[in-house]
Amino acid sequence: MRHGLLVRVTHWVMTLAFFALLVSGLEIVLSHPRFYWGEVGNVNTAPLFKIPLPSSRDTVPTGYGYVLPDQNGWSRYLHFQSAWVFVLTGVLYVGAGLLAGHFRRNLVPAPAEVAPKRLAGKIWESVRLRRPGAEEAWSYNAVQRMTYLVVIFVLAPLVVWTGLAMSPAFVSAVPSAVNVLGGQQSARTLHFVVTLVLMAFLLAHVSMVALAGFWSRMRAMITGRAAEPVERV
Repeated sequence: MRHGLLVRVTHWVMTLAFFALLVSGLEIVLSHPRFYWGEVGNVNTAPLFKIPLPSSRDTVPTGYGYVLPDQNGWSRYLHFQSAWVFVLTGVLYVGAGLLAGHFRRNLVPAPAEVAPKRLAGKIWESVRLRRPGAEEAWSYNAVQRMTYLVVIFVLAPLVVWTGLAMSPAFVSAVPSAVNVLGGQQSARTLHFVVTLVLMAFLLAHVSMVALAGFWSRMRAMITGRAAEPVERV
């Protein structure tokens, strides 16, 4: 077996939830494609940066001569529901992984693997998207494992935290959650930036899967079985 049942199920559930979050999040951004820093931000405030896209609201100055259809209602509902699916599935995956020792056994690199010279070589291989050999295709190098750990234990919690920090109900109950970020507009900006980083990870992840053998990797993540005799991860 290449992947256990829990890993496969949570992987695909979180994948679907993430895509739903991206689609709904894009529509929410279009309602106000301007980003600020601090507690307050509106059309009368100079933005930290803005996205060169038309808005779905005629009150937002974008420089375009038209307004997109406003789909803010369903997008916010879908975003909220998908976020809960993403969080609960992620908690299940992390909790089970910690109890089973999955992260320590399969993702934490050995000290020798993070030696500067060796690590630099693996980073260069990842950057230039070198096709791995037959043995490497079914194993994670140190860079990949460290990246997965950062995504699981840093970026995913941060995107959830910044999302909650934009909720008035959550902020009223836990004001320190947004204060430490610098305000609700800061939380919104950080939420957007972290999402972009996660999207970059997704593109790199799919590219590496394609290089290693797309259909064999997909089969392993769907059925749990791999053509090559490999250890379970």
